[in-house]
Amino acid sequence: MAGRYCYENGLPFSAMVTAECTNVGLNILFKASSEKGLSYYVFVLYMFAISTLLLLPLVFVFRGFSGQLCNYKGVEFSSATLASAISNLTPAFTFILAVIFRMENLALRCSITQAKIMGTIVSISGALVVVFYKGPTIISSSQSTSLSLHSPQGTSETQWVIGGLLLAASNLLFSGWYIVQTQVMKIYPAEIVVVFLYLLCATIISAPVCLIVEGNLSSWILRPDITLVAVIYSGFFGSSFNSVIHTWCLHLKGPVYVSIFKPLSIVIAAAMGVIFLGDALYLGSIIGAIILSIGFYGVIWAKAKEELRQDYCSASLGSSSDDKTPLLDSYKSEDVE
Repeated sequence: MAGRYCYENGLPFSAMVTAECTNVGLNILFKASSEKGLSYYVFVLYMFAISTLLLLPLVFVFRGFSGQLCNYKGVEFSSATLASAISNLTPAFTFILAVIFRMENLALRCSITQAKIMGTIVSISGALVVVFYKGPTIISSSQSTSLSLHSPQGTSETQWVIGGLLLAASNLLFSGWYIVQTQVMKIYPAEIVVVFLYLLCATIISAPVCLIVEGNLSSWILRPDITLVAVIYSGFFGSSFNSVIHTWCLHLKGPVYVSIFKPLSIVIAAAMGVIFLGDALYLGSIIGAIILSIGFYGVIWAKAKEELRQDYCSASLGSSSDDKTPLLDSYKSEDVE
């Protein structure tokens, strides 16, 4: 019983937190690489190609292109923190789509539904507090621009707005992809195969597009610096690892569970900024993290209660059918006599 609980709850939780950490690290690496001159067309194609080659042997052992383009072009125009902030739209987008496609029950008088809705709103609010409210400085440090919410030098306000719109479109596409993946996993529950085929198709589609748009051949030669690290990291963790984790959790827990982890990325980004980039820690980050945690655990609690209710109903149906069998047998034996 304890092993099953760990597999169905503890393991998906740990995997999703790890995936969000790698996503934030990927955004930071890409932003730093783009400032070094790495073209995002080169980055996207190499990322998909490395991920496909990485998963190719796993397919034999174990049996969104558009969203990625919008996401990384948005990061190039803006910042990693803005990308994390706008990713908080994903739970709302996913919840709405899940209700539309009847993958989530919307019973407004039910405490579980109320906890899901309120938890989602509270978690998004907490993430926005981290972004828009600084407050007094708790830990002073050297200021870094890599995770700044404001426009970095060389970025116009128009580019900043376009970047934000592209990031919003990216999260809407990812929400739709979560819905599609969940349905696919019901039909064909083989996570690695599904992700491999997705990455293979993405590589085939992105290759001609990126090669045509990025016609400068010198851009495709990666220098042994942060750009090479970003591409390799994205291939191993950004697409292959995270896609497998997300697909597995979508199969096990559903799209709303996966999307609710997105608001955590803004807190992770702020923490990484303090630890690795020398950013200052503000009171707003702490308050926002607390608010986000309350909303986050509200949704997790609701999902756990929902699963317990479903298990109880299944157990009740099973026990009732078991009870009927001996009763019918007794009737038959009496008729024989």
